[in-house]
Amino acid sequence: MASVNTRGRGRRTISEINMVPFIDVMLVLLIIFMVTAPLITPSMIALPKVGKAAAQPASPVQIMIGKDGAIQLKIKTDSVPSTVSTVAADIVKREPKVTLAAADAVPVVISADKSIQYETVVKVMDQLQKAGVSRVGLSVQTGK
Repeated sequence: MASVNTRGRGRRTISEINMVPFIDVMLVLLIIFMVTAPLITPSMIALPKVGKAAAQPASPVQIMIGKDGAIQLKIKTDSVPSTVSTVAADIVKREPKVTLAAADAVPVVISADKSIQYETVVKVMDQLQKAGVSRVGLSVQTGK
């Protein structure tokens, strides 16, 4: 038999990827995340409780937003239609004590149908804030 001379060729390169070091690193990272995850405190949001709300003021200005997005202002016994862009001006025009920053300022309560877009309520609140209305609340239905 003839002997094979391997001195002249050198090393042959391996064209495969060795996955063992990659798997080792990933397992170490997994263990690190599993150990540190319970130590991270999640951010807690303190949501208001419906049953513990303060009593509603005697005569608030009510903004009622219906299913179709129609806005009605109820000031004492008067009911006046309004729009998103003019709601704050209508309230200030009819009830000038609303914009006072004092504690006795007349509160505004927004009652919106649960099926309307959240954007409508936010736009109304934005208009009230721009007009300087200091006391704004949201009406909720209490129940069990």
